[in-house]
Amino acid sequence: MTGILTTHVGSLPRSQEVVDFLFARERGEPYDQGAFDAAMARAVGDTVRRQVEAGIDIVSDGETSKISYATYVKDRYTGFEGDSPRNAPADLKLFPGYLKRLAEEGGTPQYARPMCTGEVRPKGQDELMKDISNLKAAMAAHGAERGFMNAASPGVISLFLPNAHYPSREAYLAALADAMRGEYRAIVDAGLDLQLDCPDLALSRHMLFADLSDEEFVRIAESHVEALNHALEGIDPARVRVHICWGNYEGPHVCDIDMDKVFPALMKTRARHLLFETSNPRHAHEWTVFRDRRAEIPDDKVLVPGVIDSTTNFVEHAE
Repeated sequence: MTGILTTHVGSLPRSQEVVDFLFARERGEPYDQGAFDAAMARAVGDTVRRQVEAGIDIVSDGETSKISYATYVKDRYTGFEGDSPRNAPADLKLFPGYLKRLAEEGGTPQYARPMCTGEVRPKGQDELMKDISNLKAAMAAHGAERGFMNAASPGVISLFLPNAHYPSREAYLAALADAMRGEYRAIVDAGLDLQLDCPDLALSRHMLFADLSDEEFVRIAESHVEALNHALEGIDPARVRVHICWGNYEGPHVCDIDMDKVFPALMKTRARHLLFETSNPRHAHEWTVFRDRRAEIPDDKVLVPGVIDSTTNFVEHAE
């Protein structure tokens, strides 16, 4: 009997030491680069050890060195400056009392979200290579046989770092796809699986494109998939995973687009593995989409349902 492999979607809790370093760098405050690098290596070793002890089969570095799964791009690529507008998700606007409470309670410190104001090109791969080296060293030290590394998709970059340079959204996506291709290739060439984070295929419906119809948004999602597939040309789909979500925040989520509507676009991604939410009250029922549309799922597609919800304070019983 073949066991069911376990994994997760990437980001894991950081130590206070790591958080302090990340925000010092984010704010442009002085910090010791050697101490920063040593702290990241220690933290990745610890997070891989904890994953192995928990029985996770396919581990990651927890995105330890990244301030954000999407906006880290601003530090590793040229073309990003200034700041961009921030809008609350459409579902929160429908519940102003709840939105007010969230604002009063506060949350994690804000990080920079600049706009694209110039040509997007990689500054080099030094930071990426440090991440890869830290993860592979930790895997070797703790006996993890298989690992993955997250990378931002062209679409999610366009969601959080909006375009103010290229003549059109399509031109921006194409430039991002060309720029990110080297990062994707380097991760796979290092022997790791590549995970593309693609909340732009669901979350952006009620954030950036709330004024559109579902049909109009689906066309945009399809263009994002086209850009992603362009960036993945020449990379074995068996080494690629795509993660979609509707936003990792505790909220009503009444504006989430149905899985059934984005399903066709998801099936077109050049990725063998598809990771998606199934354990929160808004999307737990959507397993039926995969049952009812089974004939449309490519034979080589591997479905990776999320079976633990990280946005609730309930701790699920082991039974």
